[in-house]
Amino acid sequence: MMDISDVRKGTKLMIDNVPYNVEEAEFMKPGKGSAIYRFKLRNLVDGSSTNRTYHSGEKFTPASVSTGEAQFLYRDGSHFVFMSTENYEQSTLDESLLGDKSHFLKEGTIVTITMLEDRPLDVTLPNFVELKVLKSDVTTKADTVTSQMKSATLETGYQMDVPTFVREGDVIKIDTRTGTYVERIAAKK
Repeated sequence: MMDISDVRKGTKLMIDNVPYNVEEAEFMKPGKGSAIYRFKLRNLVDGSSTNRTYHSGEKFTPASVSTGEAQFLYRDGSHFVFMSTENYEQSTLDESLLGDKSHFLKEGTIVTITMLEDRPLDVTLPNFVELKVLKSDVTTKADTVTSQMKSATLETGYQMDVPTFVREGDVIKIDTRTGTYVERIAAKK
């Protein structure tokens, strides 16, 4: 068991037999009475968030979650196949677990997979990925004067807005946390 005073941001806890990640932890000592701890918790199974308040002296069971690195190999319909970089075992994850993160996965991408008793809970992508532009809208010379954006399709099939100077064949850097364009890495020659 873990004492409430040891709980910090990032701690994984079991509450009512459900694993939670502590997103925020706040300690408050009122003038009268016992200390209060307020936690913002994220359910590791369904991703929902909740706020809970606990009193000093309460105990928690740490969640037995583990993390490991894996390499994305390929997509098979709505399933994504990963290989552990530690023991080379392959595992298949459903698209529903990845959500929008699937838009930024290309072969060879290294990710971190969070597991609870051999069941995958979450996939963490690198903060930035580099993807090739397969198709983009045509712009005229006059369009490049302002900071307008145009639609582009990336090698993963994801469509996003990019600056007008980005052309088909360019490699661009994308922030996976926000899904936005960061910079052009390599221009098509």
